[in-house]
Amino acid sequence: MNDTNWLIRLSPILENYQVKPYFVEDFGSVLKVYSNKGTFALKKISPTTGTDFIRHVHLLYQKGFNRIVPIYPTMDGRYAVLHENELYYLMPWMPNEVKEDREHRNQQLFRELARLHTLSAKETEVSKEERTEHYEKTLDQLEKHQEFLEGFIEECENKTYMSPFELLYCLYNNDIRMALRFSKDRFEEWYENTKDNEKARMVITHGKLSSQHFLYDERGYGHFINFENARYGSPIHDMLPYLSRSLDTQFRKSDDSIDLVLHYFKYFPFKQDEKLLFYSYLAYPFPMIQCVEGYYRKQGAKNELKFVKQLQRRYWHLKNSEYVVSRMVEMDRQQQTKEGAQQQ
Repeated sequence: MNDTNWLIRLSPILENYQVKPYFVEDFGSVLKVYSNKGTFALKKISPTTGTDFIRHVHLLYQKGFNRIVPIYPTMDGRYAVLHENELYYLMPWMPNEVKEDREHRNQQLFRELARLHTLSAKETEVSKEERTEHYEKTLDQLEKHQEFLEGFIEECENKTYMSPFELLYCLYNNDIRMALRFSKDRFEEWYENTKDNEKARMVITHGKLSSQHFLYDERGYGHFINFENARYGSPIHDMLPYLSRSLDTQFRKSDDSIDLVLHYFKYFPFKQDEKLLFYSYLAYPFPMIQCVEGYYRKQGAKNELKFVKQLQRRYWHLKNSEYVVSRMVEMDRQQQTKEGAQQQ
């Protein structure tokens, strides 16, 4: 869309803010608007998303958390404008020019995430029936995955000639089985420790945590954007997707990921039951299971090279996750031993 068309299209929206656009740059999900009142970011979202996230943003502001890119109200006090079946909201444009290295940027991101979780934390009623239902449903899914993987390896080993994918899967099977066992053990331990609890800690989660959704102002302070998926939930719902993406690399000892989690824990320590769930979910080899199921269910000729490469990448992810979880469990054990010795 050329500049004239953008100006014609956006003028009715920006009139609600008494902003007159001069020039517009398209950055995909966000438009950069140069105007008589400065430079703004205009974002379009689906009306079905609603404006619940604005309520969460205001709640956080009321609690003293100001590391969110502010949403400007219109002249009549609305925080979004409905135009041609789309919802728009206006924010200042963040320069996002940072001199710090990637490690310090991620540490600031996790420190502010911990503050966000701390300020919004509340105890929520959870009935024993709800907790038991979640436990039974999750355990049933885990056992179905375990049964499928055991059946697939048996099928592979009964063949005279395995395919390259089947051979690689057999080599990886023991690691997958161990990850499943660890995940299941932690999950069952979580349930045993919490089955009589009738409350759980909930926080406002960002819902789409990413370094790309943490921008910096002129003073070098980081602010969250993309809050449309914000909702109350367990703090691990922010941590797990971020870590899973960061561990989706070739195999390496991911000490930087451990450092980020520990940095977060300094400001918002997980309770024991939250840690058990966190370790269970992080260790669960779901990407591997998805890959094997995709191969098994593929009808007709299979692209062996494509599936083998995919399985290899998923295996690296499994081993990266295993390293992080095992190191953190060991750190917990050392801390408990140290605290036990001090109490004697």
